[in-house]
Amino acid sequence: MQDASKSAASAAALSSIGQIHISASDFERAKAFYKDVLELPMLFEVAEQKMAFFECGGVRLYLGVPTSPEYRANSFLYYSVGDIDAAYERLKAKGVDFLHPPSAIHKTAKSELWMAGFKDSEGNLAQLMCEKPL
Repeated sequence: MQDASKSAASAAALSSIGQIHISASDFERAKAFYKDVLELPMLFEVAEQKMAFFECGGVRLYLGVPTSPEYRANSFLYYSVGDIDAAYERLKAKGVDFLHPPSAIHKTAKSELWMAGFKDSEGNLAQLMCEKPL
């Protein structure tokens, strides 16, 4: 009986992020930003409900217009990149307005954590992040 309850508890445990909702006020503008500027692969769209789904490293990003104010998301996303300087330059060239350029924010004995903040087309805050080995 104990094994069955452990198994049920394991099946019910939170194990990973499956999807994150990102609120949009202008659906077409936001969809273009995530598809064309950030270049995230679009998985599918439900146009009549103003929803688009993008792939981001195994996590599905759900872009949508909230049906009421209490469903407006206040997510703050951190996008991992292998080369933060190259990603910063690429996105800046596409018109992304960065809050600050890449900068080191934390150092360990083995690496530095670098970040560069920006806002998406809907005003949602986001960061590029990169672990640079020392």
